[in-house]
Amino acid sequence: MKKVVLAYSGGLDTSVILKWLQEEKNLDVITYTADLGQGDISDDLEGKAKSLGASKVIVEDLTEEFISDYVFPMFRCNAIFEGEYLLGTAIARPLIAKKLVEIGKSEDTDIICHGATGKGNDQIRFEIGAHALNPKVEVIAPWREWDMVSRTDLMNYCKDHQIPMPASKAEEPPFSMDENLLHISYEGGVLEDLKNAPPEDMWLNTKSISEASEEAEEIIIEFSKGDPSAINGKELSPAAIFRELNSLGGKHGIGRIDIVESRVTGMKSRGCYETPGGTILLKARRAMESLCLSGEEIKNKDKLIPDYAALIYEGLWWSNKRIDMQNEIDLLADKVNGKVSLKLYKGNIISISKESSNSLYNESQVSFEEQGGFSNEDMKNHIKLNILDFDN
Repeated sequence: MKKVVLAYSGGLDTSVILKWLQEEKNLDVITYTADLGQGDISDDLEGKAKSLGASKVIVEDLTEEFISDYVFPMFRCNAIFEGEYLLGTAIARPLIAKKLVEIGKSEDTDIICHGATGKGNDQIRFEIGAHALNPKVEVIAPWREWDMVSRTDLMNYCKDHQIPMPASKAEEPPFSMDENLLHISYEGGVLEDLKNAPPEDMWLNTKSISEASEEAEEIIIEFSKGDPSAINGKELSPAAIFRELNSLGGKHGIGRIDIVESRVTGMKSRGCYETPGGTILLKARRAMESLCLSGEEIKNKDKLIPDYAALIYEGLWWSNKRIDMQNEIDLLADKVNGKVSLKLYKGNIISISKESSNSLYNESQVSFEEQGGFSNEDMKNHIKLNILDFDN
């Protein structure tokens, strides 16, 4: 039998897919579950997958790799999609695609399978990413092949094929969720009607403004070559930094957004996201860059943000264009070293102070109380030059 590597969560969809691949495709199924910090991988996942016929079950902790090799490089660009979305789902997909391809290679198969639905972005991200890493890969996308269209259809399939029934429909949240160490996303269901406010009990990682801590909290984030390296003087691993920032942000009501975004296919989609640690990190990085990069460097770097963010959103992480942009961004990131103090309070992130050995700030030059810096003649010539440019 040919083998297939299935991206497996243990939920209803991938449980049905696991059985369907055996019944309809006559394939030997190897399941792969990536732990990206989502916190909902069940203890009985391996036993469940094997009871459904999986020949091999692989569960891998990718939290450190996810943050250090994907999230940190993305944040060096201050990437933000359509002005608001911090790309929490999109940035996880190239890593999962890479692992599916690598396991396929080790298991001597070019066939992989995912459970992304037919209207979403993830099918594009998984498949483009996999093909970039293995041009010979064959991708099975059940939601584009079978005739099942609803949760009820999946439940009926479970009954017909003796698959243990997951939680009842009444126990399921009225929306879909995707979680990793960077964020949680919520979409579909009751959220599809734009007149419906997100239910308050939907939010899992952040307190509401009214319930957020009544006490402001000051923190210090240290940066080394563009990446955060310590919080409040304590050096932490990349994943540990995000766990700490998520906890701090959630406590102070930081990181919720409710947006309408443009999917890769062009349709508009509502997404609710909570990204507490990422929201703090973006503010801290911009504060450090204001000190360590010249105005021209900041301006040129900011021009890259929309294109860089779109490449990630559209599944093009492995493209030469993204890699070339990353190299350009990383050269500037090497200058971003130092520490920034922030105050967190009721959804706000307030920069208090910053310092860096690479600082371009010169107090005596900029001071209104001292001579130096731009002379009067310099200023006159600068204005004259720009007037001439304007006239032309």
